[in-house]
Amino acid sequence: MRIAMIGTGYVGLVSGACFADFGHRVTCVDTDAGKIAALKRGEMPIFEPGLDALVAANVAAGRLDFVTDIGPAVGKADAVFIAVGTPSRRGDGHADLSYVHAAARDIAAALNGFTVVVTKSTVPVGTGDEVERIIRETNPAADVAVASNPEFLREGAAIRDFKFPDRIVVGTDDERARKLIGDIYRPLSLNQAPLMFTARRAAELVKYAANAFLATKITFINEIADLAEKVGVDVQEVARGIGMDNRIGAKFLHAGPGFGGSCFPKDTRALLKTALDHDVTLRIVESVLAVNDNRKRAMARKVAAALGGHVRGKTIAVLGLTFKPDTDDMREAPSIPLITGLLDGGAKVRAFDPVGMQQAKKELPDISYCEDAYSCVQGADALVLCTEWVQFRALNWSRIKSAMAQPVVIDLRNIYRPEDMAAAGFVYESVGRGRL
Repeated sequence: MRIAMIGTGYVGLVSGACFADFGHRVTCVDTDAGKIAALKRGEMPIFEPGLDALVAANVAAGRLDFVTDIGPAVGKADAVFIAVGTPSRRGDGHADLSYVHAAARDIAAALNGFTVVVTKSTVPVGTGDEVERIIRETNPAADVAVASNPEFLREGAAIRDFKFPDRIVVGTDDERARKLIGDIYRPLSLNQAPLMFTARRAAELVKYAANAFLATKITFINEIADLAEKVGVDVQEVARGIGMDNRIGAKFLHAGPGFGGSCFPKDTRALLKTALDHDVTLRIVESVLAVNDNRKRAMARKVAAALGGHVRGKTIAVLGLTFKPDTDDMREAPSIPLITGLLDGGAKVRAFDPVGMQQAKKELPDISYCEDAYSCVQGADALVLCTEWVQFRALNWSRIKSAMAQPVVIDLRNIYRPEDMAAAGFVYESVGRGRL
């Protein structure tokens, strides 16, 4: 099968490489000539474990290439996937669909023979209708079917998620499109991946609803964590107790500093805007966004409380900057409001992240960046664990204590056990693990 993948961002690059690994012939298209040149040199624009090797293997096998010219790629393709960005639009929170619409116009002009155009970008309900309108208006003679195939990839585990998905959702009522997309995903049948066909609008809403629900689980356990601190309960015990209920499930019940990243904040906002456009009020989703925003801002106050109420003149070491481990993604990372709040309070901040510091410097230019965890804590009045990188799970606490000005640790990811940290001589604060 010949596939054109429009966009070489996170979704497009991972999807294109995985489709090529299935044996399909994939051409990834991007208007950014510099990015395409770098990809041809084997340089990845994002950090994702295993992606560089996967890309290199399929380029070497002749199944994957990168171009800037959309015409030949689309003209030869059986299926064209739109995987461009849909960031929050400035000013109103709606998903910015300008890249999707531009891709649809460019695709329309290059179509040749029956082609399935598949929207893989995360888009509001009804976007497929508009994509189809644009294509048919631009090229009335096109023999085309427009489908929705949302992605459900976790950063840091995207390749495994693509190859061992919980489900594959395809929105189309065109039988030819169903067959072709089914053939594209047929290599996953050995993994018994459920292929779910729905109406196109239903598939678009599935994506937003899924992300909103997961964001709600995170926000729920964070609020329970606040209560747990007040009543002397360990929120991790509560999370295990409710997570063992099959109706609830254990995932996304880890208390912390709030959710960030490229999906949950953006998609929940876009879902709210879509609801408002249709005179529907989503009170739960509204609350999730408000609570999460407040929580991220409150983390700086939590650090100040551990230091007696203020951070002015203090040096704070922050370990972990990305919104989660195994990615360099800084979009809406909890570290940003945390560090901004510390700076506003008069603190000096030093930070270390295993892969995210280049991206972090764009968001947080006014802090010091260190080469490792141990140089980061040198002379610090407090250490804040902000991202649960595996490198931070077995730190040498004797070495850290001797390097710090004060043995104060604020663990926002509950990586360590309070009794172990107390035994090591630290003043230790975590999330939702209060003791009466």
